[in-house]
Order: sequence, then C-alpha cells, then structure tokens
Amino acid sequence: MVSSMSQSSSISHAASKPPAASSRRWWTLTIVALAQLMVVLDSTVVNIALPAAQADLGFTDGQRQWIITAYSLAFGSLLLLGGRLSDLIGRKRTFIIGLIGFAAASALGGAAGSFGLLVGARALQGAFGALLAPTALAVLTTTFTVPKERARAFGVFGAIAGAGGAVGLLLGGYLTQDFDWRWNLYINVFIAIIAIIGAAIFVDQVKRTGPRPKLDIPGTVLVSGALFGLVYGFSNAETDGWGSGWTWGMLVGAGVLLIAFVLWQRRAAHPLLPLSIVLDRNRGAAYGSILIAGAGMFGVFLFVTYFLQVSLGYTPIQTGLAFLPMIGMLILAAQLSTNIFVPRFGPKIMVPIGMTLAAIGMVYLTHLDLSSTYAADVLPPLMILGAGMGSIMPAAMQTATLGVDRQFAGVASAMVNTSQQVGGSIGTALLNTLAATAATNYVTSHLPATAAVATAAAVHSYAVAYWWGAGFFAFGALMSVFLFRRRGQGLSLSHAPASSASSADDGVPVAVH
Repeated sequence: MVSSMSQSSSISHAASKPPAASSRRWWTLTIVALAQLMVVLDSTVVNIALPAAQADLGFTDGQRQWIITAYSLAFGSLLLLGGRLSDLIGRKRTFIIGLIGFAAASALGGAAGSFGLLVGARALQGAFGALLAPTALAVLTTTFTVPKERARAFGVFGAIAGAGGAVGLLLGGYLTQDFDWRWNLYINVFIAIIAIIGAAIFVDQVKRTGPRPKLDIPGTVLVSGALFGLVYGFSNAETDGWGSGWTWGMLVGAGVLLIAFVLWQRRAAHPLLPLSIVLDRNRGAAYGSILIAGAGMFGVFLFVTYFLQVSLGYTPIQTGLAFLPMIGMLILAAQLSTNIFVPRFGPKIMVPIGMTLAAIGMVYLTHLDLSSTYAADVLPPLMILGAGMGSIMPAAMQTATLGVDRQFAGVASAMVNTSQQVGGSIGTALLNTLAATAATNYVTSHLPATAAVATAAAVHSYAVAYWWGAGFFAFGALMSVFLFRRRGQGLSLSHAPASSASSADDGVPVAVH
C-alpha cells in the first residue's frame, strides 16, 4: 500500500520495530478474497435470477425492484457502522460474524416461499455484507505490513472488486439456466463455510490490552440516515424519475444529515470517522476515484448486458462468457499495476491513465449497432476497459487506507465500500434516466413507432449511456491528476495520528496469537 518506491524507506524508518509478518498471511489473503468475491458476486448474480424468481413467487414488476433495493439500502447505509464495529470488537470476530450472518441470510432467501420473506432476507444480506466488506479490507490492511507484499495483496483484492460483477453474470446465468434461481443464493452458504473455516484457522486473533473505545452513536445515526437517503433517493429516481417528490426529499434530507454529521465529527470525543481520514488529499482523491469508477462501470455491465441479450440474442451464459476476457485483462493489469507501475509512478500517474483508458473504452462502445460482431466490436472495448479498471482500483484502494492509524483501519476501509456503493447508485439513476430519455426522444423523432424503431431506439439509448460513462471517466482523469500528490509527497506511517507499527485493532499495544 504505497504510492511510490520512495515511500518504502519512509515507512521503514517510521517504525523502528515493525510487526512480524504473519507466516499465514497469504492464506489470509485467500480467505479475505473469497469473502470479498461473495459480497461482490451478490450484487449481480441475483439480478440474473430475478425473472425466474418473479415467475416462481408471483410478485409484480413494481415489486421486483425491492429485491435489489432492499440489499442496497441496508448495505449502503450501514457500511461505516460495520467498519467501525470491526475496529471496536476485533477484526477476526467481526469477520466471522459477518460470514455467518451472510450465509444464514442467503439460506433464508434461497428457501423463501413469499416475496416478503425474500425481501427481508435480502435486507439481512445487505446488513451483514456491510459488516463483512469493510472488515475484509481492514484485515488485509493490518495483515500485510511489507510495502511490496501489501501492493501484491491489494492487486488481488482490487482485481476481485473490479471483476466480481462480471463473474456474477456468468455464475448467475449458469445457475439459473441449469439449476434453479434459488441456487444463486444457496451458493453463498458453501462459499461462506469455506471462508469461516479458513478465517478460524488463518486470520490472526488480536488481544486487546487497553480500554475499549466508545462507539459514536449520534454520528452513527446521522451518517447511516444520510447514506440511506442517498441510496434510496437515487434508487427511487431510477424507477419513479427525477420529478418524484420522494426522490428529492430523500436526497435533500441526506444532504442535511451529511452536513450535521460533519459538524458533529468536528466536536465528538470519539468520532466515528475522523475528518482527517477523508480530508487528506491522497485519500480524498482515492475515494473520489473509486466513486467515479463505480458510477462509470455501471454502464458497462448494465447496458452491454442488455445489448448482448436483447439486441444480439445472447443467452445469460453466453453473456457471462463474453465478459471473461475483460476479467482476464483486469486481473493482468491489476497485477502489473501493483507490482511494477504503482511503486514506480504512484497513483498520480496510474489512476489518470486508468481513467483515460476506461473513457476510451466507453467511447469505443458507442459505435455498437445491430450489425456489430463480438470479436471486432465488443471484445476490444471490453479489453480496454479491463485494463483501465485494473489500473484504477488497486492504486486507489491502496492509497485510500495509507497511513491510517490501525484503530481506524475498519472505518477507513468502509469508506472504500461506501464510495463504490454511492457511485453505483449514482450511475444506476443517472445513466438509466439518460438512456430512457434518449430512447423516448428517438422514438418520437422516428414515428411511426414500429418494432424496428423501438430496437434502434434501445441501441441509441445505450450509446448515450456510454458517452456519459466516458464523461464520468474523463472527469475522474482530470480530478485525479490535480488531487493526487506527486511521488514522495504522500502519507507515510510517520504522519499517521499514531504509529500503525506500534498499535493494533484498538490503537493500543497488543499481542498477536
């Protein structure tokens, strides 16, 4: 987790007695990556199962959105609380609780015999996902202490975070088509069991030797309410439009609560999120980059999926397979970025390059039409986008928690997930609205509205979404150029509020068992 090779020396000098690297750290990475994959998969694997679930349980098209929204609302609004709980009650304990809860909620959803029970199970999944996701990243942050190894670990983690959605499309198509929609939920139980056993064996247990810090309850209520309002507002805009009173009421309310949260954090004795974490230029740029990447990438998975399935007639499994080369490129770029390019050039160079590549890939996608072929027209932009995301995510995720005191590693990690969630919500609402408006305008200007016109309008609307996605990434490139510090100007552990080398989960001396 370092933006340049020059930081390696500053980190080593900042801590005269660095903690011994766990001999089981690579197994820990495997377990953490598995848990992260489960959480990321669930955001797309269930989408593929929705039509089959609707036919089985008999809920309406209007109710269908709540299968997705229930998860998003619980997950997005509780992320910072989940991250802080991992700081307060210990990483290993929180990690295992999150795995058990997520598995139980998945089993409940898979066995659901009614719409209400399925929605409740999805909300529970979101709540335990909000506990699990930031804890997984915090475990990684505090396990890998050698800069080169931390870079390698975050390369794996960033690749999974970027590629999990596409893997979910493939797995969801396979399970729905060859088994049953319920297996899209049951599969989490088997993944969680493996992860729980692995966590019990390989994740280090940290023993507290000082007083237990207190939870900032007013701050938790304020920020959870604000995040709930943000996610709900953007989700409502997707379905009811920007003219809805609920949409603007929720978004305005979220803004008021966010202002109140910031004011409270400035005076709270035990702040939930110390403002120094997000106000540092490098970390602020990292969180912003993750948010923009999340908003832009939504256009890839949603609209390319629609184009392949609806316009070109691909099956769900064929659609998932179509994304595999992109996943391969993302993983390759992530490993090259973290092991070679980020240590040499830092995030100020790598993140703008990744944003620019992603913008180019989006512009390339705007040329798709009904005569397009996969090899010539779909594969090249997906590969470019994979390279772009593989350059953005690991560098941004490493920088997002660089130099943070270990007692706040959980909540700093939660900000990574919060940025992704809010970015995805913004991308969902804006791109869907823009695409729908473009489709309507196209049909209006090409009357009479025949089936051919409707098909052409859909393809045109996808192109509009890609152009806006390219705009998101272009803005991200400019933002990251100006906000990230140059090499040698980033945080080192010596600039942290307390030395991470001499503190652990609760910010006090510990013994690792």
